[in-house]
Amino acid sequence: MMEEAFDVVVVGSCMTDLVSQTPRLPKAGETIHGHKFFIGFGGKGANQCIQAARLGVKTTMICKVGKDFFGDAYIQNFKDNNVSTDFVWQTSDAATGAASITVNDAGENAIVIVAGANMLLGGDELQKALPAIRKAKVLVCQLEINPQTSLQALQMARDNKVKTVFNPAPAIPDLDYNFYKVSDVFCCNESEAELLTGFSVNNVEGAHRASQELLSRGCGAVILTLGPQGCVVLKAQEKTSTHVPSTAVAAVDTTGAGDSFIGALAFYLAVHPTMTLEEMAGRANQVASVSVQTSGTQTSFPFRQDLPAKLF
Repeated sequence: MMEEAFDVVVVGSCMTDLVSQTPRLPKAGETIHGHKFFIGFGGKGANQCIQAARLGVKTTMICKVGKDFFGDAYIQNFKDNNVSTDFVWQTSDAATGAASITVNDAGENAIVIVAGANMLLGGDELQKALPAIRKAKVLVCQLEINPQTSLQALQMARDNKVKTVFNPAPAIPDLDYNFYKVSDVFCCNESEAELLTGFSVNNVEGAHRASQELLSRGCGAVILTLGPQGCVVLKAQEKTSTHVPSTAVAAVDTTGAGDSFIGALAFYLAVHPTMTLEEMAGRANQVASVSVQTSGTQTSFPFRQDLPAKLF
């Protein structure tokens, strides 16, 4: 049997989001009435993978879910989005990752995440997925699974000359320095950059400084996303970073915008490897800015046909 070759391979998390909308957040021991409940598909890894798939590349997800209703539903969700499930494992030892999210009318939220099966993804699964990793054009990782598993996946990709994108989210202050060395593109947001560098990043100037500090730790390039202000891009051998602005849009729901950006970036790295990183980041900004104009996480991620042809 010929091993399938995937353009984008994502090693990461799947989460089922259980969302309750309420007038206000409950106090300890208090029961309140909410006005809306829905179940959504989330998890940074899966979000990034699905955005890349919707733009039209062959993707596969390396992850672990529970042998439960949510795990079955998640596998179906991947299939519905044309993501290969060859490397989605189901385990009886833990439940599918879940996030209980309460959102008040002011848009503030309180979130409890139980990583569950996500934490059981390890080296054995990576070995089984090695043929897919070896043939990939781009491999993407984050920190919602065991960090050692992410580091091992990035190292395996690097050993096989596969481009690596690392999104250190949710950020941990004492990140293993080897993560920088195995990242062709190190992509984080303002709060992650602040936690990792100790520099304040509340404007483009701060972002320039933080990106230089991150680059000095050994990555090939840094992209620091700044929400509505776009992002800054800094590549090895360059003295200064480039600010790539974003077009202003009326944001409805910014949940998952960062994941939409990274999924789009992985798409461009796979399909247009000779394009400049600044150009890729500018186009990924545009994809993410479409996602914030609709509510929900994956439900807001655009498909290729929803976007202007010039982006492709």
